[in-house]
Amino acid sequence: MKVPALCALAFLMLTPRTFAQQAAPRPPLPDMASVAAALGVTCDYCHAGRGAEPKLTANGKPRLEVGREMMAMTASLNATVQAATGKTAREAAVVTCATCHRGVSIPRPLADILILTGVREGADAAIKQYRELRSQHYGRGSYDFGEETLLNVARRLANARPEVAIPLAELNLEFFPKSVNTLVTKAIAQSGHDDEGAVVTLKQALELDPDNGEIKGRLYQIEEMLARRKKFAN
Repeated sequence: MKVPALCALAFLMLTPRTFAQQAAPRPPLPDMASVAAALGVTCDYCHAGRGAEPKLTANGKPRLEVGREMMAMTASLNATVQAATGKTAREAAVVTCATCHRGVSIPRPLADILILTGVREGADAAIKQYRELRSQHYGRGSYDFGEETLLNVARRLANARPEVAIPLAELNLEFFPKSVNTLVTKAIAQSGHDDEGAVVTLKQALELDPDNGEIKGRLYQIEEMLARRKKFAN
């Protein structure tokens, strides 16, 4: 009877150590300073003080919970990259919070932000928002303030919301005065609403690019239409 008792005692003494040796290593704790910098926030963006109500997202979810899920997603993405490329953790490109966030808490492309604001609140609000974001983030990599951003917004709104597209095209010309494509997009938005203005805009584009066949064709069509309209009016 003594032998089984000794075996049981040995099992109890060895089991925790054995389980500890077999347990998967815990992932390292995140560098919270780097996380906060990647989102352009401070610690209290997610962490509430003792006894305070938890910090919530716009839809009512605790930000700490969202943060933990995003960190788990990042770890999963890194594991997927390593498996797909056959590279070690040191060799593979690393996905971090900054990969998407780039210094802003909600990593939405600038074009999408401006379209949403323009459609909901109008051109003036979108222009104000662009100027504010440019003054805060220009040169930091958070948003793309290149020629194509406002140009693509104006293109997407040219037919459905010309009253928004035209001021945004003019804003782009303020920063990129030689943007032929922006002038063409502005003219497209003007067509059917201000055909005389479209002619002026296309002539400006033609001065910058005299051999552009598309501009010549659009200009010819609008001028012919205006001539016919004038003829019938008389």
